[in-house]
Amino acid sequence: MSGTAMHDPNILPLELPAPQDDGAARHLAGVRLPDLALPATDGSSVNLSKLRGRTVVYIYPRTGQPGKALPEGWDEFPGARGCTPQSCAFRDHFGELKQLGVAHLFGLSTQDTAYQREAVERLHLPFLVLSDEKLALARAIKLPMFDIAGMTLFKRMALVIDDGAITKSFYPVFPPDKNAEQVIAWIKSSK
Repeated sequence: MSGTAMHDPNILPLELPAPQDDGAARHLAGVRLPDLALPATDGSSVNLSKLRGRTVVYIYPRTGQPGKALPEGWDEFPGARGCTPQSCAFRDHFGELKQLGVAHLFGLSTQDTAYQREAVERLHLPFLVLSDEKLALARAIKLPMFDIAGMTLFKRMALVIDDGAITKSFYPVFPPDKNAEQVIAWIKSSK
């Protein structure tokens, strides 16, 4: 499938290239998050360093919109495709994550909040999505990123954060629609 072809963001093509672990997230375990506020899709700001209890943040490149073309080369870039299935999986497992003691769940991308708000509404996400459009968090803790079609985007991953410090990072994430299940399995095994 060409990157410019119309697509259904809910469906993952079978032949997607899997990302390899390039070591770009190995430094994250134990890192304290910086004292900075990120804009959220409800108009508020969230400072991940100040949240008490367990927080899960799944990080993704960008959500697509039904009927709109993907950036050129999107399907060929390992790990780029699958933001909507990843978000929907966290939506579908939201209740279970809460039962397992996750106090806060967020999505995070470099898209602005207006763009993210459309996805939150369309996908019926019961949690906020945060924007790091200015890459402040990304630069402060050196999150894995890539450039494509003139955009700087996050490589897909998930973080478990306890009282403002990263306890576990999931990287690389593949397939993206199984990320929520991977996080749940880790939480259950770490009790």
